[in-house]
Amino acid sequence: MQAIETEKIVQSENKIFDDVSKLATSALGVAQNVKEELETLMRQRLERAIADLDVVSREEFDTVWDMAQKAREENEELRTRIDALEAKLGEGS
Repeated sequence: MQAIETEKIVQSENKIFDDVSKLATSALGVAQNVKEELETLMRQRLERAIADLDVVSREEFDTVWDMAQKAREENEELRTRIDALEAKLGEGS
């Protein structure tokens, strides 16, 4: 008789452990979902705040940077040509 009672207690304890395990698993799943929702919300708010700052995109910045570099190179070429022309004018005087 005592063996049956012990078996019932063990089964009862196993059921409690199973229930606790299921509860913990569910809680972890809920926590993960909350984390993902918070990350999404924060990302959206940051993107909105950045859009309100009126900043340029990296692509736009790179395009303007390339244009400025090309303009500098053209200015250097023109400066060289002007210097050469001025030197020729100076020789003729």
